[in-house]
Order: sequence, then C-alpha cells, then structure tokens
Amino acid sequence: MSKIVVITGANTGLGYEVVKALLQNDKAAPYRIFLGCRSLDKGKAARDQVLAEVPETRSTIDLLQVDVASDASIEAAFTAVAKDVDHIDALVNNAGHAVDPQLATGAVSRRQVWTQDFDVNVSGADIMTYTFAPLLIKSREPRLLFLTSGLASLQNMAAAYYAGPAPAATGWPKTYFGSPFMYRATKCALNMLMLNWHHVLLPDGVKTFSISPGMLVTNLGNIKERLIEMGAGHPSVGGQLIQQVVAGERDADAGKIVNSTGVMPF
Repeated sequence: MSKIVVITGANTGLGYEVVKALLQNDKAAPYRIFLGCRSLDKGKAARDQVLAEVPETRSTIDLLQVDVASDASIEAAFTAVAKDVDHIDALVNNAGHAVDPQLATGAVSRRQVWTQDFDVNVSGADIMTYTFAPLLIKSREPRLLFLTSGLASLQNMAAAYYAGPAPAATGWPKTYFGSPFMYRATKCALNMLMLNWHHVLLPDGVKTFSISPGMLVTNLGNIKERLIEMGAGHPSVGGQLIQQVVAGERDADAGKIVNSTGVMPF
C-alpha cells in the first residue's frame, strides 16, 4: 500500500529534491506523491524530469496546484486530494518565501518584506496544516513537517550574531545589516507554530517536526550565486533528510528541530 505524501513548493529546489528522494527510497513501500506547485505547467515539467531521473521507481506522482498565499487555492487543493484519497500520511510544508535580498535594490519596502515573508512562511504553512489536518489524522502513521532554517535558533542567535561576510559599520543609515531579519524571524515563528501543532495533534498520533535542512543552493531569495560562493550544499542533502523523516527514521525527535546531525536548539 502506498504512503500518501503532500508536498508544497515541490516543482523546484528543495521540494523537488524531496520528491526525488522519495522516489529513490521506495523499496519498503511505494509513495503516492502530490507534487504541490503554483503553475501546473512547471509542475508537469518537474514531474517529467524527476521520473526520467528515477525511472526504476515504484512510486507515482500527482500534480496538485496550490498557492499557499491563497486560502481559496488551499481549499481547492484539499478538495482535489479529498476526492481522490481518504487520508494522507505526510504533509510537508516546504513552500517558502524570502524577499529580504530585494530590500537592497529598493524593489520592495521593509513592511512589504515582513508581510510577504510571513504570509507564505508562517500563515501559509498554518492554513495548509489546518485545512489538511482532517485527512492527516486518518493515517495510521501521520507525520507533519515544517521547513525551518538554521538561522531561526534563538539560542544560537543569543550566543553569537550571524553577521554574514562583514559586520555592519557604525553610524546610520546601515547599508548592510548582515542578516535576513524578516526571513529568519518567520522561521523562528514557524518553530513556535510547529510546537503548537505538535501539542494539538499529539492525541491523534501525529508526529510533528521542524526540519532544518542546512544552507543549500536553491532559488529562495534569488541569491543562488551568493549561496554557491558561501559554500552552500546541494539541495539533495536536504531532500534525503526530509525523506528520512517522512519514512519514520527520526520519529524519536518529534516535537523538535531536526537537522542532519541531530537536533537544533530552539
């Protein structure tokens, strides 16, 4: 019997690598993957590509059009899935947003960055979870995943400020803050959201996690070249970690922030 997994933002970057990792690790049980995408054309291209890369897979992929910034889109996605299956085994809240780098160009205002980052990274993940919870709790082994960041740890931040390539100069205005203020704040908030859902769904047997995949080369924030210069890893590393969580290999760490070496402090 296939394990049913819903993944948002799955047509590119880390989400794509999660799909690929599931296809590569389906010997114990095949997966039925709902590949979440805003554009069906891009979703179809991603599906065709990943199936060509893993032709031996036993798993299947359904396209699921969903924009986590839209309540109507989330509701429509739920309706589509609920018409087809009576439960899901895992929900991977992967879709993310980081407009912070655009501040330097003046393309967006500071308030716009706060609003847009929170809308997708926190509100979108919460509403996806709230909407799909009725299907998730019907699983025999339900798992709920939120994608966080190593930048979101309050304990690490209190110990040492991550200043990027150079500390901010004295005086005002600051031309470089050295840290994605808004993005990291949303991921910190997401960890609190994870804890809320962990406690709410624990009586239903749901194992809930935040996943810190590490610094990876993705299109998030449109700073791919800078990430490469900083030594970021390939997104497949994060994809394999998330696959392990979906498969139940990290169940002992439910309610925590999981990374490749263990758990990250809040």
